[in-house]
Amino acid sequence: MSHSQEHSSNVFTIECEDLILRAFRPEDLDDFHALTWEPHFHEYLIDWNVPKEQREEWFIHYEIPDNDRFLAAVSQGGDLGKARLRLGIFLRATGEFIGVCGTGIKDELPPPNREILYGIASKHRNKGYTTQAAQGLIKYLFEHTTVRELIAIAETSNVPSNSVIRKCGFDYLHDVVIEERSYHYYMLNRN
Repeated sequence: MSHSQEHSSNVFTIECEDLILRAFRPEDLDDFHALTWEPHFHEYLIDWNVPKEQREEWFIHYEIPDNDRFLAAVSQGGDLGKARLRLGIFLRATGEFIGVCGTGIKDELPPPNREILYGIASKHRNKGYTTQAAQGLIKYLFEHTTVRELIAIAETSNVPSNSVIRKCGFDYLHDVVIEERSYHYYMLNRN
């Protein structure tokens, strides 16, 4: 696994065995919007299935600029503050957009609260891709930023997501309730 900055298009990527994690570009909007409307996706990621106009507004004016701020923080020493990163998950073999992963501050939880998040298209579930993407992002964060610990939460009923989190080495700490939903809360330290 490696990370690179594609100089020709200046788009940040993290390369994994079968996947490429890439910073969003405007042309990813349609694929990302379709993904957020898959039933299993919006069942667990609250408020992600919004009308296309809202998704476009967030995508162009928040998510892409947030990525730029995140990458600027990395280049200036790696202290991320509250910077967020959202990456598309692409199959290395075909270039197909199959999911999203990222990191940000989970405001509903006390510090430390930098979380990782992910979602994958239904036809690509149970192939190890989500775990591979999460592991790639975790490795990047621990090697290129000042992040010392990460959290992950998954609804207690979301068996696949809880499995990904455990496969990535997170330790279960306790359950938390956010907006009347119960989540398993995990932590992973850089060590």
